[in-house]
Amino acid sequence: MIRALHRWLGLPALILVTLLAVSGAALSVFPAAERISAPQTEEAMSVATLAAGIKAAFPGVEQIRRSPSGRITAYWYDGSGPRSAVIDPSTGAAVASADPNPVRRWLTNLHRSLFLDDAGRIIMALGAAAMLAIAVSGSVFIARRAGGWRRWFYPIPGPAAGRIHVELARGAVFGLVLSSVTALGMTASTFGFLPDKSAFPALPAKVSGTSAFPLASMPLLAATSVSNLRELSFPQPGDAADVFTLRTDEGTAYLDQGTGNTVGWSASSGWARLSETIYMLHTGEGAALLGVLLGLMALAVPIMGATGLLIWVKGVASRPRIRDNAAPGRAKTVILVGSEGGSTWGFAATLHLALTGAGQRVHTAPMSAFDPRRFSSAQQYVVLTATYGAGDAPVTAKGFLDRLTGLSAAPNATLAVLGFGDRSFPDFCAYPRAVVAAAKAGGWPLLLPLETVDRQSPQAFSRWGRGLGAALGIGLELNHQAARFDTEALMLLSRRDFGHGVQSPTAILRFALPTTSAWQRLTGGGFVHFEAGDLLGIVPMGSSVPRFYSLASSSRDGFIEIVVRMHPGGVCSGELMALEPGEAVTGFIRDNPAFHAANDGVPLILIGAGTGIGPLAGFIRANVSRRPIRLFFGMRFTEDAFPYRDELKTWASAGRLSHLCTAVSRGAQPRYVQDALSAEQLEISRAIGKDARVMVCGGRQMATGVSEAMTRILEPLGLSLAILKKEGRYVEDVY
Repeated sequence: MIRALHRWLGLPALILVTLLAVSGAALSVFPAAERISAPQTEEAMSVATLAAGIKAAFPGVEQIRRSPSGRITAYWYDGSGPRSAVIDPSTGAAVASADPNPVRRWLTNLHRSLFLDDAGRIIMALGAAAMLAIAVSGSVFIARRAGGWRRWFYPIPGPAAGRIHVELARGAVFGLVLSSVTALGMTASTFGFLPDKSAFPALPAKVSGTSAFPLASMPLLAATSVSNLRELSFPQPGDAADVFTLRTDEGTAYLDQGTGNTVGWSASSGWARLSETIYMLHTGEGAALLGVLLGLMALAVPIMGATGLLIWVKGVASRPRIRDNAAPGRAKTVILVGSEGGSTWGFAATLHLALTGAGQRVHTAPMSAFDPRRFSSAQQYVVLTATYGAGDAPVTAKGFLDRLTGLSAAPNATLAVLGFGDRSFPDFCAYPRAVVAAAKAGGWPLLLPLETVDRQSPQAFSRWGRGLGAALGIGLELNHQAARFDTEALMLLSRRDFGHGVQSPTAILRFALPTTSAWQRLTGGGFVHFEAGDLLGIVPMGSSVPRFYSLASSSRDGFIEIVVRMHPGGVCSGELMALEPGEAVTGFIRDNPAFHAANDGVPLILIGAGTGIGPLAGFIRANVSRRPIRLFFGMRFTEDAFPYRDELKTWASAGRLSHLCTAVSRGAQPRYVQDALSAEQLEISRAIGKDARVMVCGGRQMATGVSEAMTRILEPLGLSLAILKKEGRYVEDVY
């Protein structure tokens, strides 16, 4: 919801908000320039002394004004027309013209109203409201990504455009919120929604009827500092009944020109002071340094707009274009997609095209957009979804089950669910199974039983499509072509082999970073930015389905590193294990943000086995801040099959690893990694009490044993795995 609000306000309002920000930034310079150039008044000078000096220099003076910057301006009439000048308060003489700066006047009219008077003011107020909503929603989004408001300034990884967008937002959001709120306040004042009109005292019923009392002797003028002066208006020449009008920070007074006595006084109202404060905060008038700072913050807006647009374009480009996507309310068939890496969208696009060609009105959307009220004409829903982690929802399916179970009645349509996954995982298609179970529990009729597609098999997808067509009474042939990956050649720099002596061949493979273009550096494409825990996709020769390996390095390390174990009959592992330095394979990066070790300083408990050591070693390698890290590592055999053994010793000496505990399952005394956890229950409990995050990487069987051990450790603390997972303090990358 927050992300959608931020995006769909930011994109349409981009030009208007940018215009507001740039023109406001340009205007912020003028108060500072005026403050620097204006002759300043001596601190002890009174209004009486100032007025007397100006009156001597300009006998026909009608008004004296002091701007918030301290500039003194005198106005008079010399017979040929009105005149004005900037005054040196020490002499009362004119030092510069007071004519308005034409550039400033043009920018002000543009900024306030687009030269469209009241209609333009309303448009610009809407722009300010959009800026406020964008700033607030963006702040909430950043806080969520960082892990809470306390981690506001913690680094957030990602492509260059995203990092620039976030870093500028962090620095500018306060100024943007302040500028937006004060702009809305000024608009409310302009249209009379705030009772902020300056209060004037009632005109005196009787005055002395005389004139020419010396200005320097008037008590109130002598007691008022020039620094408090707003405006002093002189009586109309020849009108003895007229009075001096003195406006100060505190209020407005009338002075008898014949006696110098105060004959009327009205203090400034709270609303008037609020209005003046809003004006000062928005324009910088009277707070030149603040104005310049707000202007600098506003200059971040066009850059954030450009990077935000780039992020959106990249996101749209990464998702297959769904042609002829019917309006949600008119579609008879609704395809809902649950995808983590994007491949399921490709299958959805193929299905959408085939159904549309068969005469169906079809709407395709992410599962997170599920709402039966939007799909009022739907006769059947078709859900295509993958699984993330241990049976969790993929990113585009977040919230689907909550919405489904929260319905008061099942949708008036049938349901077909197709799951995508890898049958070698024990929790194969666990999430689509959960969807079907929830649908049955809610009384949602199934059009077809649950079916699954193993390893993105086009043949299995085609067979399922024929069954769907038969259920719908149409002929349906699904000829899916696997999406092409933007792979790059990766040359092997070095390899270190382990485990050959115990028939468990394993290798640490280090590849060179490929050359990146300027466009890739800006958009974060290719191998520009990745973290330990992200995935390296390798497309084996003769296959269209990539295999994924967790990265043991980040882009900051200057190389790409993975740990590979030879699997009998493994096409990809066999190809990788046969590589020699200087040879190459093709690969690509897939983000895996749920398995990143955020640089937030909290302790880490890393648990892994086998090749799961890869990303865990990457986290330790990157621990330059020396946060507490405890590593529990399980292996089948002893030293010969222990990748990173020497590096872990070095990292421990450097303070990057606090504690290492190993478990050998096929030694003289078999011990599993969960046994090692149970043996150190007290230390783990203490770390959990200090907000430690648990990260598990390795095989499914190991992860199951670890979760059982952690459940027993957490129970005395009043905690559970479900609680830690909800807080993001227990994450898994299992296979």
